[in-house]
Amino acid sequence: MENVSLVIIGGGSAGLASAISAYDNGVKDILVIERSHELGGILNQCIHSGFGLSLLKEELTGPEYAHHFINELKKRNIKYLLDSLVLEINKNLEVVYSNSFGVNKIKAKAIICALGCNERTFSQIFIPGDRPKGVYTAGLAQKYLNIDGYLVGKNVYILGSGDIGLIMARRMTLEGANVIGVSEIMPYSNGLNRNIVQCLNDFNIPLYLKTTVSKIVGNKVLEGIEISDVDDKQNIILNTNRFIKCDTLLLSVGLYPFNTLLNKAGCKKNSLTNGALIDNNFETTIEGIFTTGNGLHVHDLVDFVSEESFIVGKKAAELILNLRNDVISELNVNNKDNVSYVLPNTIKLTNNNEEVYFYLRVRKKINKGKIKILNNNKIIYSFIKMYLEPSEMIKFKIESNLLINLKEIDVEIEEIK
Repeated sequence: MENVSLVIIGGGSAGLASAISAYDNGVKDILVIERSHELGGILNQCIHSGFGLSLLKEELTGPEYAHHFINELKKRNIKYLLDSLVLEINKNLEVVYSNSFGVNKIKAKAIICALGCNERTFSQIFIPGDRPKGVYTAGLAQKYLNIDGYLVGKNVYILGSGDIGLIMARRMTLEGANVIGVSEIMPYSNGLNRNIVQCLNDFNIPLYLKTTVSKIVGNKVLEGIEISDVDDKQNIILNTNRFIKCDTLLLSVGLYPFNTLLNKAGCKKNSLTNGALIDNNFETTIEGIFTTGNGLHVHDLVDFVSEESFIVGKKAAELILNLRNDVISELNVNNKDNVSYVLPNTIKLTNNNEEVYFYLRVRKKINKGKIKILNNNKIIYSFIKMYLEPSEMIKFKIESNLLINLKEIDVEIEEIK
């Protein structure tokens, strides 16, 4: 069995950044395993601009952003395998993968899972009607158009205002399709404000809030859809249905972390994110197995994925090189008022007073909110933030000495009127 210090599963934005960071922090024996025929992951099909503004201070397309990190990987001579599918990982830090050379097993000192996420399909959201040709997830339609050069339809309706759906509304319009409209079941869009402006408003594409697709019409080929209004509990309001003729329905109804490998290995699952439970080192409940990127929780921007993965690469390197200090205390983190989830789930404190990074999302739109960390209802840290939206992740960090001797903290957001 081959021995490798660090195995990184996934060669997309998270895997590339993790590998570069681990190398720069002293681990030179690294292997990246990617199931596709090229590095870069989903970035390769995202030909629109807007990547790199936060991290690289320049505006790039997805392939350009990927190319930057691939070049950095190659400069360091970090090894990688393409067309290789990881079949299994386990608590002994063994990785089983297959490719054209057969089935292979590697023993690692640490594993970073950078597996990305999946799109929710129409089967998962239970839209009534048949399953004809013409219903696609927005990301799949993006691949067909940008990679394969195939326009999936001419008269298009989009369900869900996630960023991929918004971007595809613009992309389909530019390719000559008629985008009839976008329905969003929530009373607000789930996409970034800039995408609403640039992808819908600039092209006069209507956005219908508190509406959903209530029926798919068509047998072998999509003939149209019915949309209906919903109430505050997202239940369809009777007698509000109306028929829209279209040949294509694109679904942008959410993403969820791909975590089959972690689940099978025995890593405990976070029911709020569908990713894994992690500590402040981004380590799962199995020592030596780390996770990052959209495989941990869904991010707004790829820049945020890379920034997070730089931290994860460093944390994995510290474990491999025995640079960790002894844990002196451990505490649990709970999400409370107006917080849909918070990471990390546990915090392991050492005597080196490192900063602790927090990531969370708000449950609803809040114009002005006070983000608070509490212990036994006593505020130990807080700050004010304007314009909080469920579609935008909130990141902040605090000094770990604020948490010494605590067993539990709550993270909540107070809405300030």
